[in-house]
Amino acid sequence: MNCIFCKIAAGVIPSTKVYEDDKVLAFNDLNPVAPVHILIIPKEHFASIVDIPEEKMEIVAHIHNVINKIAVEQGFDKTGFRVITNCGDDGGQEVKHLHYHVLAGKKLPNYEAQDK
Repeated sequence: MNCIFCKIAAGVIPSTKVYEDDKVLAFNDLNPVAPVHILIIPKEHFASIVDIPEEKMEIVAHIHNVINKIAVEQGFDKTGFRVITNCGDDGGQEVKHLHYHVLAGKKLPNYEAQDK
């Protein structure tokens, strides 16, 4: 088990848990870029979204349900938030374990206007 997120999901490396069930773990990012910066990972290892077999794709819907639950529980469902999943090197993925970033707590810059 060389994957840092697999170690976090297994409890080998501690994290500040926000949510956990039998399929996913959500925890606060150690290097937040917004007042709220939560990572949501599946407990099963998938390198990225393209590595999920079709028969296991329901994990994506489950992660989105968890994101909604966290947004309501933490109160940023009304003010707004951003969900980001990086895929592969060109997509900026640094940890090769599928993960979603949830950013909230401030007005976020318009992403489309950047890096044109």
